[in-house]
Amino acid sequence: MIVCRSKSGKRLFVMGLGLSGLATVAALVAGGAIVIAWDDREERRTEAARIGATIENPEQADWKSIDALVLSPGIPHTHPAPHPAAAYAKAAGVAIIGDVELLLAECPDAKIVAITGTNGKSTTTALIGHIFATAGKRAEVGGNLGTPVLSFAPLGADGTYILELSSYQLELTPSLAPDIAILLNISPDHLGRHGGLAGYIAAKTRIFASQGTGDTAIIGIDDRESFAIAKRLDGQAPTLIRISGTDNRLADLRVAGSVLTANDEPLLDLSGAKTLPGTHNQQNAAAAFAAARAAGIPEHAIARAIDSFPGLAHRQELVAECDGIRYVNDSKATNADAAERALGCYQPIYWIAGGQAKEGGIAPLAPYFPRIRHAFLIGEAAGTFGATLDGAVPHTECGTLDKAVTAAHLMARREHLADATLLLSPAAASWDQFESFEQRGDRFRAQVLQLTAGSCGGEVRP
Repeated sequence: MIVCRSKSGKRLFVMGLGLSGLATVAALVAGGAIVIAWDDREERRTEAARIGATIENPEQADWKSIDALVLSPGIPHTHPAPHPAAAYAKAAGVAIIGDVELLLAECPDAKIVAITGTNGKSTTTALIGHIFATAGKRAEVGGNLGTPVLSFAPLGADGTYILELSSYQLELTPSLAPDIAILLNISPDHLGRHGGLAGYIAAKTRIFASQGTGDTAIIGIDDRESFAIAKRLDGQAPTLIRISGTDNRLADLRVAGSVLTANDEPLLDLSGAKTLPGTHNQQNAAAAFAAARAAGIPEHAIARAIDSFPGLAHRQELVAECDGIRYVNDSKATNADAAERALGCYQPIYWIAGGQAKEGGIAPLAPYFPRIRHAFLIGEAAGTFGATLDGAVPHTECGTLDKAVTAAHLMARREHLADATLLLSPAAASWDQFESFEQRGDRFRAQVLQLTAGSCGGEVRP
């Protein structure tokens, strides 16, 4: 655990007591800070009090006595309207920060690899962590992905923090100056939280704002917005590496066919990386390769680690192969752009989609509709998704995930088409029926394993 000694004697208000919030309370209390905390859930307030926080509603707090507000990234502080705690802090001139800012203050000598982007950042973060581990490099991996940063081991100059950072976290980390910063891509997402696309892009590009000479900026140029960001950054302090998951000649590191290439020199055949299907994952691999090479890891060690990467749950996770049918859990695909990446990898597809729809729905996926044999629709979006599919894709409104999985499984077995894939890639958030995309994916995995157990003539992969 990181101990926040630099905050000893300071008064900090921690707003939001999920995993990262409780880790923040523990780190601050251990460092001698006076911690005031609040969460709308009583059980979380009880736990924070148990580990040393004073529980106080932000409406009753004396904000003039507070040195900083440590805000959970999921709580708005600007758009669409600031949370009351943020509004009180701003009115009192109190700094609003996140837990990553506290990490940077306590471990200033450690190297930082920071990864952001609309899609692919979790896979890229985990892949870079896997490369570092395989190469014997001391590193801690987390942030928006997995482990709260203040639960990390403290690292010095011989260690590296590999951090997945959301746009929300970047806004709360003013001291961030990564040794290696990665922007994978930009597509419209979380626009309500940033006041539109321009605000979202501004939040994402904060990852490069404080980089200087000797630092490395890695940018995917497979989308228009990121290409423009790379163009603006060219010639500035950090070393710029443009990457592409396709054979884009404007990239410094690109993928020609399945071969990772730099200056027409083949570096690595990605066809052996079975857990990284599709051009989007080729871009993720290019980003990880560039980052690891910039960190001084030998190319042969990077190549070996990419081939052995086990993949991430809920991101095109191959749950089972049974009687010629692949069962793929892509529950992390909570928008159309993410679902597009999966739909482009398989054919024919028995597609499970739906949930809490995001702006634009699934209309942008029309070019992939010919790949879909049948769609099984769930959640709040079932009706609107069905209207989009009318006349283009046969579909059934199943309502719930369990009904959709059963129906898709039975149809796929009955039709027995070559190379068939039963794909959960919802193109929608999970919150209408589940607590998280992880819970949705876990339910899918459990049901698939139950349906295929004992009746599978092929290989089951739990």
